[in-house]
Amino acid sequence: MATQNDCCVKVSLRIRPQMAKEKIEGCHICTLVTPGEPQVLLGKDKAFTYDFVFDIDAQQESIYRACVHKLIEGCFEGYNATVFAYGQTGSGKTYTMGTGFDMNVSAEEQGIIPRAVHQLFQGIQQRRDDAQAAGTQAPEFKVSAQFLELYNEEILDLFDSSRDPESRGRKSNIKIHEDSSGSIYTTGVTSRLVASEEELLQCLKLGALSRTTASTQMNAQSSRSHAIFTIYLCQMRVCSHLMNGSADAQMNGVSDGPISQPEYETLTAKFHFVDLAGSERLKRTGATGERAREGISINCGLLALGNVISALGDQTKKGGHVPYRDSKLTRLLQDSLGGNSRTVMIACVSPSDRDFMETLNTLKYANRARNIKNKVVVNQDKTSQQIQLSGEADCRWNHGLQMEIRDGRGQRGRGGMEGGTRG
Repeated sequence: MATQNDCCVKVSLRIRPQMAKEKIEGCHICTLVTPGEPQVLLGKDKAFTYDFVFDIDAQQESIYRACVHKLIEGCFEGYNATVFAYGQTGSGKTYTMGTGFDMNVSAEEQGIIPRAVHQLFQGIQQRRDDAQAAGTQAPEFKVSAQFLELYNEEILDLFDSSRDPESRGRKSNIKIHEDSSGSIYTTGVTSRLVASEEELLQCLKLGALSRTTASTQMNAQSSRSHAIFTIYLCQMRVCSHLMNGSADAQMNGVSDGPISQPEYETLTAKFHFVDLAGSERLKRTGATGERAREGISINCGLLALGNVISALGDQTKKGGHVPYRDSKLTRLLQDSLGGNSRTVMIACVSPSDRDFMETLNTLKYANRARNIKNKVVVNQDKTSQQIQLSGEADCRWNHGLQMEIRDGRGQRGRGGMEGGTRG
């Protein structure tokens, strides 16, 4: 049984620069970051402290390094991870996450997801090179991805090329399930198996273009849905303790003998990248009709998320009911909040005084999230043991990937190396 570690949700605050329109209209800056401290002062007397605070001049690279770099490294050791951006509409969430895909964005302006994809494939290649240099068997990797949109409480598959973009009102066949260990998985979702950074980014771009956006008075390109982009990493490698033991034996002139078979372990990890739609007041966005209905749905999902964060973060209600089932958003993020995941929340805010109340609400929301403790375990299987692939596991993995992993496991159990993608 893997060891369970308590791990607090980490919270970062990002303050976006003032927009030209705000400067022209005479808006004043109402945020002040304490030099050398992860603390922000809102107005004259409202101070908040977080794990990281990034002021208006912060670069994308520094945010990625502080918030996400270690999470990707953890995926190679079998730890799940989540990073989600929260804030009012127009506060820079999509820019921070990197799902806007403006073709004019420079390398320096790339957001979190493109950087994470680059680090992931760089890490895969590095581990193959290290194994080759050490003369040991290279690990094998499978990478797949899913891209979901939660629009008006319906889960839509952004990778489903057969879906009519105009049919968003139709019932979705995607279902959310919970397995015997409490992990959340979906059925009826397209999973793309990818072999390169370029291929994964192309999938992401195609999915992002299908996402629902519309113009409101507060944001010309407002996301009208929550988006969850998930990368699954499956890694098969020789158990590290055996590799070390074998090296020691060779140094001492002792051989394990011909009957010894290497023991393999399979490490799996999933990484959720969540771009939440902006919280908004209908009066300020000027939304009517369809836009107003979208806004109400967005706010309901975010309210449910706030209730879950409050329930998990309230130190006086340990073990109390957590209302995950109040919204599909909170159900999908159940692992990420209080479950098996290393999670970072990036709260995005405007520095302008006209957004004072929205910024204050975001700061309070983020402050509560710091109290959440997740229960993190390594997702590890030893292939020398008889592993029973349950029906639940079949559902969690897409069918093609699951079959390839099975085949790889079976062949390695017989000491063969024919199956899977060679390292």
